[in-house]
Amino acid sequence: MADEHKPQAGATGTLSTKTLYELSVCQVADRFTKLKKYLTCLTDNILFDVYYELYKKKKLCLLGAEFSDLDIFSKMLRVRNRRIHLFQLFQALMDHGTKIDNELAISYNVCCSRIRNKLNGQANIIDLGLRLGSFLSDAGWYAESTKVLLMCRDLCITESETAENWCRTLDCCHKLLRAQAAYCAFKDAKETHELALSTVEKLQYAGYEDCNHAALYAEFSVLFFMRSEYDQAYRWSLAALKELKPTLPPRITIDVLRQAAKSCVVKREFKKAGLLIRQAVYLSREVFDKNHPKFCDVLIDYGFHLLNFDSIVNSVSIYENALSIRKEIFGRTNLHVAIAHEDLAYALYVREYSSGRFTEAREHVERAIEIMEKLLPFEHLMLASAKRVKALILEEIALDNEQDNASTTNKELLLQSEYLHLSALRLAQTAFGERNVQTAKHYGNLGRLYQSMSRFQEAEEMHLKAISIKEELLGSDDYEVGLSIGHLASLYNFHMSRYRDAEKLYYRSIAINLKLFGKSYSGLEYDYRGLLHVYEKLQDYDKLLEYRDTLILWHDLRKQYNQSEHPPIDLNERPQLIEHVIKTFFSM
Repeated sequence: MADEHKPQAGATGTLSTKTLYELSVCQVADRFTKLKKYLTCLTDNILFDVYYELYKKKKLCLLGAEFSDLDIFSKMLRVRNRRIHLFQLFQALMDHGTKIDNELAISYNVCCSRIRNKLNGQANIIDLGLRLGSFLSDAGWYAESTKVLLMCRDLCITESETAENWCRTLDCCHKLLRAQAAYCAFKDAKETHELALSTVEKLQYAGYEDCNHAALYAEFSVLFFMRSEYDQAYRWSLAALKELKPTLPPRITIDVLRQAAKSCVVKREFKKAGLLIRQAVYLSREVFDKNHPKFCDVLIDYGFHLLNFDSIVNSVSIYENALSIRKEIFGRTNLHVAIAHEDLAYALYVREYSSGRFTEAREHVERAIEIMEKLLPFEHLMLASAKRVKALILEEIALDNEQDNASTTNKELLLQSEYLHLSALRLAQTAFGERNVQTAKHYGNLGRLYQSMSRFQEAEEMHLKAISIKEELLGSDDYEVGLSIGHLASLYNFHMSRYRDAEKLYYRSIAINLKLFGKSYSGLEYDYRGLLHVYEKLQDYDKLLEYRDTLILWHDLRKQYNQSEHPPIDLNERPQLIEHVIKTFFSM
């Protein structure tokens, strides 16, 4: 009889280490069809475990049928401690071909239609829409998220004019703006922004103060940042910082910190940006696991800061970490993963600019474009940035091929690069118009390309357009202006024999770079080498010797800078109190 109490051996003779609960869940999953009618009595957490077991057993057709039921999926949304697993289940169903995002959106529309003219029950349907729409956005399925949240917004608007309903409307606007901005739906996002502003005014006029706007203002900042309207993005990020309170959920605090950091980066306030983004990293690491999507989001923004602050090697390391996390959570065919591929590709391109080893960068950007073309409508704006990165990489590969006398391949790569740049420019012009930083960047990229293609007059025209737009929007001393000035100087110097014009432009580019980054900045090398060529051609040997010495000093400073760089994340650092962070920020 004692043998009856021994653990059951498996087929290989090894003892099972599963608990009785795990064995029970496994048995239910194996007999799911027969037992389904009895599962309604299970708690949401137990039911989630059963569905996760179906996923592990690759019974995706059964799982898809269950998750297409909005009532069932709404229960799974309430299991907050399994959100990462829910992302994995959802992505697996999308990869399997189950249009679960669309089916859930349709089901929610039916719910809205049924409740629209009833006096009771709308609040519950609105709350469901907020949870569903937010999940779809976090999962990277922005189009269906937007559909759900727009229906939710319409219900909010028809609700009675009370402070409680206005706050619910703002919550909807916050989530809707996130999805619309991420999906580059800027026209619709403008309407959402205006609705949010008018609702805030209603609350202020009514004297209602029990509503914090930190998260909403951060989304305002995101919207203007995505539209390259950096002054507005910065202004709203400061407003969001001022709204932060210790009692707010950590997720909101983290999102405000990282968006404010990005806004500081584009305004070239790197010290402020560093303070905020490191606090976001340490807070997200403390609150969430290192494999959590929120921690990954912060890493992406930290990589952006490091890359712009000339910490290129560290930025590559951060982007690689972020991509690994996103692939683990969202699989291989997801917009979150595509964006991480693109970010890493550009960082690798910058790192290998002088080495010419662009194979890895090319692989990542081509994977990003492949995913985007599969998931996005034709000629979607999100493709513009990825196409730009690929075009830059192909141009550099072509220049390396030129040194190897691979003339045919070189010409084909340059033509492909031109096609990508023109496509990206067209998308930017359609979305933003002519007077926009993104449009200017594409003009500048075409200028560099036409220089490589020996189309020098066209190159000059593109560079001058880029400089004009950037100066108008960013001021004469901005980094982007300096970048375009340096490129025009190179054109005048190496291809048009306009050495005095090139000299003036190099001096201006150097002044901007020294002001923003200091004497060890990597980009100074190209300006110094350009001046050496200028003074050699002008036979100005005193200046030639001066800038040879300057370049030698730069090499020493750059070496010291690289040796002094610390790891990007201090494993022992803990986040500071948010009150202290805000006080420090505004005292800088």
